[in-house]
Amino acid sequence: MTTERTGPPKAARRPELDAIRTLVVVGLVFFHSALVFDTRDDYYVKNADTTDVTTVLAGIGVVWAMPMLFLIAGLGSWHSLRRRGPARFAVERLLRLGVPLVFAILTIIPVPQWLRLRADPGYHEPYLRFLPRFFDVHLDLSDFPFVLRGRYFEAGHLWFVVLLLAFSLLLAPLIRWFPRDRGRRIRDHLAAAAQRRGAILLPAVPVAVVSALMGLEEAFAAWSRWAYLLFFLYGFVLAADERFRTAMRRDAVPAAVLGAVLFLVGMPGFLVVGNVFGGDPFTDMTPLAIGARILYGATGWCWLVAILGLLDRRRPAPAAVQESPGGLGRRLYGYLATAALPLYVLHQPIVVAVAYGVVGWGAPIVAKYVVIVAISLTLTVAAYDLLVRRTRLTRSLFGMRG
Repeated sequence: MTTERTGPPKAARRPELDAIRTLVVVGLVFFHSALVFDTRDDYYVKNADTTDVTTVLAGIGVVWAMPMLFLIAGLGSWHSLRRRGPARFAVERLLRLGVPLVFAILTIIPVPQWLRLRADPGYHEPYLRFLPRFFDVHLDLSDFPFVLRGRYFEAGHLWFVVLLLAFSLLLAPLIRWFPRDRGRRIRDHLAAAAQRRGAILLPAVPVAVVSALMGLEEAFAAWSRWAYLLFFLYGFVLAADERFRTAMRRDAVPAAVLGAVLFLVGMPGFLVVGNVFGGDPFTDMTPLAIGARILYGATGWCWLVAILGLLDRRRPAPAAVQESPGGLGRRLYGYLATAALPLYVLHQPIVVAVAYGVVGWGAPIVAKYVVIVAISLTLTVAAYDLLVRRTRLTRSLFGMRG
């Protein structure tokens, strides 16, 4: 008689996480298109007429969207580490994140910077002549993990991939060296504490403190990179015990209400610091600015708990979907669930290129915005479908499994 050795059981997939991730990535097309018309933001391409409305509307999204992506990445990292171990996990992260990062920087990331320069009527440099200047870089460790610096060089919207890759590579040796027994005891204590009503909201405190003292980074969707590290680690811990998931479902409604109250109280503070006092609410150390950032950080965690808890209802799949694995709903889910990273990588250069051609039109802001969103979404999905997903090589270059 032989005994087959098996690894840890595979966790059941949570479709709501794939849906949220895809929603956020698609929403970024709307968000970045709006920055073309935003008065405050220094986007690559700017419309002649701008508006402050986009600042308020964007605030509703930035407070939870990118933190959610880091939290979901942390959840996935727990399961990946259990299956692969630290060494294989690090290799997998380099392949899934490092390869598309390098490939995109070499191919499409320079485009927005070139179009920013082309917005100047006096600039006529061809793209191929601009490229060497984009890649004129030097090593600078002061802005970790963004260690390559240059006058024109940037990771662009792939700052998310840079941070996620850095967090993952830091996590792998930490897990390898941290004593398992001690980790299990800490996890059990935290999970037991989470069974108390409202305790799952306490992680908002470190996020609020980091936001207040470290400030917010406008280039990183209005959050500190160290707050993103907290969200990533929170996701990793939450995936380790089902009691955390139960607590989020239980306290989802109170978290939603509290988050709404904190947002309504804190958002005016940002507007007052910026518009009345002429300061920078993201970095100023005045009491009002610090207070606004505290409420902002706490709001972010509350909304994450609310969204995940409200969507996690463990309802059985509809009979039609269960009986027909190849049904339209299942196929669409499978298509979008694997498309999130490629769509994210592709979308911003396309939005900038489309906006570059549209801002010169003599049309109202709303009309231009609708056109930019519609064309950008169409081209992004088409580029993914026709240029990325159909061959093993291109799938690998964009971080997809073969």
